[in-house]
Amino acid sequence: MATATQDDVVTELTTWLEENWDPDLTVGEWWERLGLAGWAAPNLPANAYGRDLSRNDTVRVQEEIARFGALGAPGGLGLMLAAPTIATHGSQEQIDRYVRDIVTGQKAWCQLFSEPGAGSDLAGLTTRATRDGDEWVVDGQKVWTSAGQVADLGMLIARTDASVPKHQGISYFALDMHQPGVEIRPLREMTGHAMFNEVFLSEARVHDDALVGGLGKGWAVANTTLMHERASLGSGGGHAASSAAVPGTVMGHLGARAGDFVRTPGKRSKDGRRRGNAFAVSAQLLVDLAKGNGKSADPLIRQDLMKLYTLGEIGRFNGLRQKALKSQGRDLPGVGNIAKLSMSEMMRLSRDIGLRIVGPAGTLHAYEGQDGDAVVEATANPFLPLVTGTALFAQGPAIYGGTDQIQRNIIGERVLGLPKEPSNDKTLPFSELPKNA
Repeated sequence: MATATQDDVVTELTTWLEENWDPDLTVGEWWERLGLAGWAAPNLPANAYGRDLSRNDTVRVQEEIARFGALGAPGGLGLMLAAPTIATHGSQEQIDRYVRDIVTGQKAWCQLFSEPGAGSDLAGLTTRATRDGDEWVVDGQKVWTSAGQVADLGMLIARTDASVPKHQGISYFALDMHQPGVEIRPLREMTGHAMFNEVFLSEARVHDDALVGGLGKGWAVANTTLMHERASLGSGGGHAASSAAVPGTVMGHLGARAGDFVRTPGKRSKDGRRRGNAFAVSAQLLVDLAKGNGKSADPLIRQDLMKLYTLGEIGRFNGLRQKALKSQGRDLPGVGNIAKLSMSEMMRLSRDIGLRIVGPAGTLHAYEGQDGDAVVEATANPFLPLVTGTALFAQGPAIYGGTDQIQRNIIGERVLGLPKEPSNDKTLPFSELPKNA
């Protein structure tokens, strides 16, 4: 049952939607109304186009926008990662310049962090930014860049000083992706899709006023981004409830009719509230699949379905627990890392359950979109592409957003206080450290 505060927020939002939603507006016009009113990213502070709402209340706002039948907030890494990071570390001028365009969907973002030799050891990055007057010249290579092909701006971390220990010589920039010297190459995955990219930076330029958080302070800024990433990807994180329209200038959706992108509202639970836990929804889909394939009586499948649902609910309750602690000025150390680990486990469990339900048909997958109908026709199972797609994708979550091994190291060292592996990377200049092969 919603609290009085939640009810007040929903009432205010519903009134606002009744007065402002118009499906005949363009996507850009609607997102401007939504973003400047603070409803696109209500978790952000008021000075950053938000409403200072908690994560759970923000999910509730997203659910109510969908329930009302209006177009949801612009999705993507801008709203998920860049906006809260800039709101925390950026100047007010940077907030007005960057966050405004994020919450109104005018610009899309990508994350330029990982490198071929700096993934798990992110601070070992070698992409360099060299000062040239009021600008920085950037050279290097990034990899596993989600949505790089549709991004207007990138969250870039680059080495600005190799004469200090590696964590101290990193700076964080907002990089224009539409410039000479930025080359984006898609990386085709075994799913058949190209969700990630590699990005080559050759004398790309970024102005000094796009430096976020201060020179040499990029590691702290990047950790804020990573914290939001783990919270967003982790179990119990709720759903993004974002629209089918893509923000930014590349896809061309801003000038389209807003009503054409509205999704059909999802099912609601018996208490009248839509379930925000994505893995609870996944568990229910697999339950329906088991029933349709005559596997609902299999005791092992039933047991694992219950495990999947239970893990999702534990994640959701951990989120509520963290919210309650924060309201008291306290914190639950490592909860984001635990959520990320749990999400990886649930993805693997979803993979295994789905393949056991569909049996030998799970070896069939359409790697090209036009082949999907043929597979469905041959197997008479319209849900098979979802099962096989999940099975092939399930290996990814244990890697992206910080590997499972890194999450365990963070919990061990920063939460449990276990000793770190021997290293002198905090004392030696980066230029003197052995480099990754």
